[in-house]
Formats: sequence, C-alpha cells, structure tokens
Amino acid sequence: MSQTARFQSFEDPSHREGAARIAALRAAMAQRGYAGFVVPRADEHQSEYVPANAERLAWLTGFTGSAGTAVVLADRAALVVDGRYTLQAAEQVDTGVVTPVPLAETGVEAWIEANLPAGGVLAYDPWLHTPDGLARLERAAAAAGGRVEPTSLNLVDLVWIDRPAAPRASVVPHPEHLAGEAAAGKLDRVRAALAKARLDALVVSDPHNLAWLFNIRGGDVPHTPLPLGYAVIPRDGRPRLFLDPEKVTAEAAHALDGLAERSEPAALPAALDGLGAAGARVRVDAATGAVALGRRIEAAGGSLDVGPDPITAMKAAKNAAEIAGSRAAHRRDGAAVTRFLAWLAREAPGGAVSEIDAVVRLEGFRAEANNLREIAFPTISGSGPNGAIVHYRVTRGTDRRVQPGELFLIDSGAQYGDGTTDITRTVAVGSPSPEMRDRFTRVLKGHIAIATAVFPRGTTGAQIDAFARRPLWEAGLDFDHGTGHGVGAFLSVHEGPQRIAKTGTVALQPGMIVSNEPGYYKTGAFGIRLENLVLVEERAVPGGERPMLGFETLTLAPFDRALVVPELLTPQETAWLDAYHARVREALSALVDPETRAWLEAATRPVWA
Repeated sequence: MSQTARFQSFEDPSHREGAARIAALRAAMAQRGYAGFVVPRADEHQSEYVPANAERLAWLTGFTGSAGTAVVLADRAALVVDGRYTLQAAEQVDTGVVTPVPLAETGVEAWIEANLPAGGVLAYDPWLHTPDGLARLERAAAAAGGRVEPTSLNLVDLVWIDRPAAPRASVVPHPEHLAGEAAAGKLDRVRAALAKARLDALVVSDPHNLAWLFNIRGGDVPHTPLPLGYAVIPRDGRPRLFLDPEKVTAEAAHALDGLAERSEPAALPAALDGLGAAGARVRVDAATGAVALGRRIEAAGGSLDVGPDPITAMKAAKNAAEIAGSRAAHRRDGAAVTRFLAWLAREAPGGAVSEIDAVVRLEGFRAEANNLREIAFPTISGSGPNGAIVHYRVTRGTDRRVQPGELFLIDSGAQYGDGTTDITRTVAVGSPSPEMRDRFTRVLKGHIAIATAVFPRGTTGAQIDAFARRPLWEAGLDFDHGTGHGVGAFLSVHEGPQRIAKTGTVALQPGMIVSNEPGYYKTGAFGIRLENLVLVEERAVPGGERPMLGFETLTLAPFDRALVVPELLTPQETAWLDAYHARVREALSALVDPETRAWLEAATRPVWA
C-alpha cells in the first residue's frame, strides 16, 4: 500500500550494537568500582510510555517492551521480563551478551541474590526507583553479601553519546466541559484529603495526576497526552507547579496562574529542601515517587510519608462529563473499527493484506472519525503465529501477510479529545479449524462472564478475575496476563489503581473504566483476545439486600460470528451476544458507509440465524 502510518513506526529494533554498549557501560562501572548497575525500563515518573531520552533499556539492549529490568554485572547480564514479553525479549536482544529471564521463573531480586559477587556494590539511579523497589534491591544485594549505592549520574547516560534532548511538547488546557470539574475544586478535594491524613503537603510525581488535577494536557511521551513535571500541594497555601515554561502555552499559563505558582523544574530540589526545613510531613507517592524525592525531604529535616497519592483514586472514578465523553469517543471509534473489519473481510482472503497494511488502514479510518489526537499505544497486529505473542509489535522485518486459514488478532486504541479507547478483535481469515473455534468460544464465554457480572460494593478485581478464566480452565487452558486494566479519560490507556487480575486488590467503584480482555495463545500457531472497555455502574437487583455493581459495555464493534460455536454457549450467553450485536448495529449503522453497513448487518445477525 502507498499509505504511510500517521502515528506508528515500523522500524526494526536492533541489538547489533548491544555488545559494544554494554561493554561501554561495564567500563563506566569499573572506573567507579561498581560490580553491577540496574537499568529499569522507567523514567523519573515510573511512566509506562517514556520520552526518547529515557529509553535507556531499549538503547542498551534492543528490547522495546514497556516493562523490564536489566542487571549488568562485569561478566554477565540479565533482562527480566514478564509473561507478555518472553518471546519478544528473546528475539530482540543479543542473547550472547544479555540473557532474557522470565519473571515467572526468576525475579530481578532473585537473580541479583544468585549472581552479585560477595562484597560487590550494585549501583542504581535514585531517580528511577521507588522506595519499595529500592528496599527489594537492598535485600537482594545484602543476601548476596553485597550492597547497593546510588549514583549521582545515570551510568547509561554517561555512555549514551547521542542521547536525545528532553521533550518540550506544548502544555494546553483541557476544557472544563470535558473535564467535568474545575481544577480549583479538585485542589480543594486534595487539600481535604491531606487534612484527613494529617499531612502538610503532597508531592505530585505522577504526570497523569498532574494533568488531571490542573486540567491540562501535553505531549511529552508517546501515546498519552502528558506534560512531564511535578507539583507540590500544601495543605494550606498556594500550590507550586514545576513545568518547563517554554512548554506552557499562553492559554494554559492564563489558566494555571490563577491556581498555582509556576517554577522551572530545576527549582524542585530547593522546594523539597524548604518542606524539609519546615519540618513538614510530606506524602510521596509509593507508585511513582522516586527515592531521590524522599531523601531530599528527609535530608532537610522533613518527615517522609510514602503512600498512595490521593489524586489517583479521585481520577479513577470518572464524573458525568468524562463518562459522556468516553461514550461519544467509543461510538466514533466503533464506527472506525467496524469500517476496518469490513475492509479486512473484503481484502484479507486474497492474501493482499499484511500486518503493517492493517495498522495503516485502521489508523486511516480513525483519522477520519474526527477528534483523533493520537493512537493510545502501538497497534498489536498479529497474523497467525505472531498473534500468539501477547504484546507483539510488527516491524518491517517481522511483517507477514494475513493468510487464509489463519487467525488475525488486532489490539488497538485511540486518544480522542473526549476519551480513550482500547479494543481487541480476533477474526478468522478463510475457514477456521475446530480448535480455533473452540478456543475462541471459550474466550468469548469468559468475556461474557465479566460483562454480565453483578457484584457487591467492595468487590475487587481479583475476586472476579476467575470468571473470565473458568471456561478455559475447564479445558486445561489459561492465559498469562490480567483480564482487565483501568483506562483514563483522554489520559493513559493503562490507568490504576483498578484492574481485573489475580493481583487486583482495589475495590471497583462506580465511574471506573476497565478493560475486559480474556485471551488464549498457542505458541507458534495463533492468538485470541477479545477486548471491550466497560464502565462500573450501580446495579439494582430486585429483592437484593446489598448495594450492587455491574458493568456497562462501552466498546461497540462486532465479534467474528464465524468463530463462535453456538452449541458451547448457554442460552444466557447467546442472549447477551445477540443483544450486544443488535446494540452495535443500531449505534453504528448511521455512522458508516453503505458498503460497511451491509457488512455490519450480516456480521451482527443472531447467533443461530
């Protein structure tokens, strides 16, 4: 195809220079007497998507996943990744220099304990680790007979000669009619939370919370509209915002100057010193607050309180305006995805569509949907065996044609000005095998189990995660990722604290948006994932004795009926699927072209039709 992707790069990650780069890092370690150095996939804010100048792990090893940690010693190096990235890590790194280690087998700390030489000093950058993460490193090093030590400069930065400059994307206001609440009101809620917790101040280190609190958006990192910066919110007095002034537009400056003092980011250490000198009790976010922040406060005489940033929970429960924006975004996005699925059904059986073609075409449909700002993450476009790689990212080197007789998995999302979307569909190209249909239907049953769940207030994501797995468990199958993650309102597509997973310990609350995405992956053959976003809502149960909650499905696009085994569905599951498809047809028919409308009519017929 002649089209060019608007947002996504397909360049091949290269590990050809990995040996030389790790050798340079080892030389820097040796000069300083360090036995090892820890390189997390992180920036100063523990962001999922980091700016180019913080892609240290990718530069050093070639691994481009969104989570992972390398530990480099004088004679060996490990890259520890979770189940999403086991296959990707093995393909991207030079395994003669770096050993990929599955997290399920050996964690970072266990590897350090087993490999750090006795008496060795393990160096780390205090801006890239949280206090809890550092404590784990300290225990591991001590168990090995060594110790950890902070560096004043990141050792990777010392050898990364052509490291990109820090980002300076514009900071703009987020309209109040979309935010649903004035920043002044949000600040009052934060101050009330500080008073209740008997705290003197809060350091806001999470850019998502910064953007939400002050009703601003930016573009410092890929795929998420974030301005990188910090804020200090005192319980009494005027907040102080630390943003590069060159990034702040005149409109944003006008809005912000009525709310807070604005300072250069370089002024943050002095502000922390001031809090410490005043003997303040300061909350630093346990999830995103760097060790360097707390140490500065304590060194100046302050009292450090490491815990959850109260803004995180406030942001997670969407208000009426944010919910309305999300519904509108999902209608437009559903129309774009449906146009794509109709196009794919016409073009793929002839073998003319590649994985990259699919990404480009989907981006094109979304760009025509109105109000598109960015894609929410790099589209996962996996044909056949590539679909079995959970977080596969197509490159020019891995690109393959969508072949008849295979499954095609596409997981994608968009950032619209009024909402964030995330959807996965798996479709059959040609005639699917009985095994494919069985596995697809079991994943669909798990998806429906979450979509129809009704549960009492106080229920956590961990308590309902098994609903999605039971149909797979009954066949001796499972999947190695969570069932659902939180999603922001024109913010991160992966937002906490809510999630549906074995580790989802936060109670689900009305207004939270989470994904519903069970899957199944057969290595070397195919992958299946079915994802919609759902909104937690109050649910009246006739005769019920407790306040109950349930889910409203926000995502609108057909599932592939050719992959459904009707006999495996219960009458209730069949009714849900038919009702969902009828809703999709009603919502989207007027938003798509006649050719797509005809395809949609057929794609949303009742299961037994």
